[in-house]
Amino acid sequence: MTSPNSETAAAITARNLTLTLGNGEAAVEILRGIDLSVPLGQTLALLGPSGSGKSSLMAVLSGLERASGGTLDVAGENFAALDEDALAAARRGRIGIVLQAFHLLPTMTALENVMTPLELAGVADARPRAEAELIAVGLGHRLHHYPTQLSGGEQQRVAIARALAGRPALVFADEPTGNLDAATGAAIIDLLFARRAEAGATLVIITHDAGLAAKCERVVTLADGRIASDTAA
Repeated sequence: MTSPNSETAAAITARNLTLTLGNGEAAVEILRGIDLSVPLGQTLALLGPSGSGKSSLMAVLSGLERASGGTLDVAGENFAALDEDALAAARRGRIGIVLQAFHLLPTMTALENVMTPLELAGVADARPRAEAELIAVGLGHRLHHYPTQLSGGEQQRVAIARALAGRPALVFADEPTGNLDAATGAAIIDLLFARRAEAGATLVIITHDAGLAAKCERVVTLADGRIASDTAA
């Protein structure tokens, strides 16, 4: 198993990463000096109480939020030096994100929700790849259904297919089973890990579930915007 501190072929390298929201007396420190290196292909669980900074850290590491300070290299790009447009471009094709809210476009079918990001990324075979990804997650019979016609578990599978269809080197998932029943949640996690393994991607999962964390090679616990512990599972 890879050492938690190994920097060999790192997918993520963060040094003294900070995030402050607001200005002056209203400023709130969210991340307070995060040092983290995640080797390529590792599965990592982020734990911690509500308000500890887990989702904010994922937002920064995935390029959805800009850090206030520190250095950050993700998927071969210096994220700390990029503006929002450049971060969006850097994410495209490199990073897949599964959020608690699925963020499926309601006016698009399942197929279109998976296919459109591929088209925006310039993937030539966007449609057959999107179809294949949805078939792989068990939704071959739901390609032309809209989000409102899908169950919560089916919507989550569309979100996972969308995150993985671009074959990203890095996948983030924020509480991927938070709104699902136990049986559906277990199936979704098995699916996410299986698809990640096939792609050889690095996987970072935010979770409160100790059982899910135990499936990961490494567990990082946050408290008050800092890393409180970093251990191999």
